[in-house]
Amino acid sequence: MKTQLLLLASALVLTLGCKSEIDNKPAATVTEPSTAAQTAAQTAAQTADQAAAKPAAEMKEVALVADGSSIGFVGAKVTGDHTGGFKTFTGKGMTDADGKLAKVEFEVDTTSVFTDAEKLTGHLMSPDFFDVEKFPKATFESTSITEAAGEGKTHDITGNMSIRGITKTITFPAIIKTEGSDIMAASEFTLKRSDFNIVYAGSLTTSSKKTS
Repeated sequence: MKTQLLLLASALVLTLGCKSEIDNKPAATVTEPSTAAQTAAQTAAQTADQAAAKPAAEMKEVALVADGSSIGFVGAKVTGDHTGGFKTFTGKGMTDADGKLAKVEFEVDTTSVFTDAEKLTGHLMSPDFFDVEKFPKATFESTSITEAAGEGKTHDITGNMSIRGITKTITFPAIIKTEGSDIMAASEFTLKRSDFNIVYAGSLTTSSKKTS
């Protein structure tokens, strides 16, 4: 049976002074991405190491199963939480010779955003937030997936996330497990919206929680 990847992802919106579902969620580590030269050098070194360790042919692509996968978010403000997500996204994974998930990437159609409030959905699509007309895609591509057992996680995932044309390197905890022919990845973390130039001065403050 063909190996498949199921992705469950959610984004959290952070704010102060109210009780919310996002309370006590782990925060992603966010840094500036490496320069093109550094990235090229790192990639070349990693490729050489991988080639020495195992043949490239042993890496296998794993298709993302849209049916059963999801990317969503929780928005928190003083008056309460709002739930939402994205209806349209694509992605894939790569497994190593041992069948373990070695890489994951996905692309989100930001124009497919939805929430539990029609007015909020329209606002998130506007230049105040995702500015979907100008930036119709958001992406994530991992650069490393490492085992890191701990409370609520089995791995740490590091990679480059691009939202509104801004790319940051982020690291977040994840739970990755294999059940039969399926690989399931899940993660929750908060992410400051201001890191991606979402600086609307209202009561809504964005962060992210991810499930891979």
